[in-house]
Amino acid sequence: MSLRRGDFALVYFPHSDLRTVKLRPVLVVQAENLNTGLPQVIVAMVSSNLSRLGHVSRVPVLLKDLAASQTGLKSDSVIMTDNLATIELQLIERTIGHMPRTELVDLALRNTLAL
Repeated sequence: MSLRRGDFALVYFPHSDLRTVKLRPVLVVQAENLNTGLPQVIVAMVSSNLSRLGHVSRVPVLLKDLAASQTGLKSDSVIMTDNLATIELQLIERTIGHMPRTELVDLALRNTLAL
């Protein structure tokens, strides 16, 4: 499967106990030229729970915004760059859309990773 940074995909994302998973949307945040040779990708969890907004490591995706139409998300959501995971490509169900601009995600990742 070919994924690009900024792609939204449906993935079996692990819960914090690392024993259970939930099919949910994620945003690919891994650099496209990383080329680790491993069949995996780094993603940020996406939640439809808007009460998680209000933190500098989280980015809203509101369907009323024109750019949100390209994401494939079905409800207003929050990209949670403070909840990252490395996912095996075989756990990705499919891509659903793309985020045309990632500047806000880049800022949130800088905060999360203290860069």
